[in-house]
Amino acid sequence: MAFSIVAKSNIFPVITLRNDNNGTWAEIYAFGALLNAFGIRGYDTSYNVIDGFTSPQDARDNITAGFKSARLSPFPCRVTGGRYSFEGHDYVLDKFFLGQEAIHGLLFDAPFTVTSKFAGEEEAFVTLEFDYEKSDEGYPFTFHSKVTYTLSKNDSLSISVEITNTGKNNMPLADGWHPYFTLGGSINDWQFEMNAGKMLEFDDRLVPTGNVVDSDLFLTSASIGSTFLDNSFVLDNNDKPACTLSNPANGLQLTITARENYPYLQVYTPPHRKSIAIENLSGAPNTFNNGIGLIIAKPGELYTFATVYTLHLSR
Repeated sequence: MAFSIVAKSNIFPVITLRNDNNGTWAEIYAFGALLNAFGIRGYDTSYNVIDGFTSPQDARDNITAGFKSARLSPFPCRVTGGRYSFEGHDYVLDKFFLGQEAIHGLLFDAPFTVTSKFAGEEEAFVTLEFDYEKSDEGYPFTFHSKVTYTLSKNDSLSISVEITNTGKNNMPLADGWHPYFTLGGSINDWQFEMNAGKMLEFDDRLVPTGNVVDSDLFLTSASIGSTFLDNSFVLDNNDKPACTLSNPANGLQLTITARENYPYLQVYTPPHRKSIAIENLSGAPNTFNNGIGLIIAKPGELYTFATVYTLHLSR
């Protein structure tokens, strides 16, 4: 078969999807259902474009240090003060705070279960699932989360998410991812282009003010240079790639295509300048309070989200 799967059990399952014909691979941790590696084989070396963890233990010990590749669900980024109101009730989140803000949802360290996997001539995939059962008093709802990674022949990795409200009441919902991408060297030397002519205006706490402003940042491919980004961009449409990132020095290129229900692109350039966070989001930061992109998930309803990462190596 063209594709294969290697499954190992450490402190949690680790699954590697491989295209044995060209050497493309993806490594997925059941811990948080996070993507720890996505790579392509060159002439004399291989490139992993995910700034991930060195081991399962490293992920468990340090997931909150940078939330690398974390699932952002049922809310992405920040909830101001960890407080929000929903359908006449006030809630206070307790999972994790950075300063005064609750951040990055409730599933980043969830013990997902591998429920299915397949390898054939055209693709390989693995599905992981988790049931959230009111573990945070500030989010007293129940839902089922299903994540499927599919490695395909065109050097692409598709990530699809299904969330079902398993409770008896409506619940607030938004979804997203927090991967850091690395193409070798410094991000200052990479080229970047986004399909976004607008962005959300932030206040000094990096919370949207409610205003949407025009942006000409990286509308055409340009060197990142010393540009600092910690912004939410509004994608123009989902018919074109959300963004393209490339390193002219080694010919490595990553294209991200947002599918259903990911209209926002959060981009962050960390101080070390060795990788860049590019986050597909269904809702804006603080969506539980500002309602930007907020989904009112009804009992029994299924909500889907998807994105595709595609690698290209020109030499």
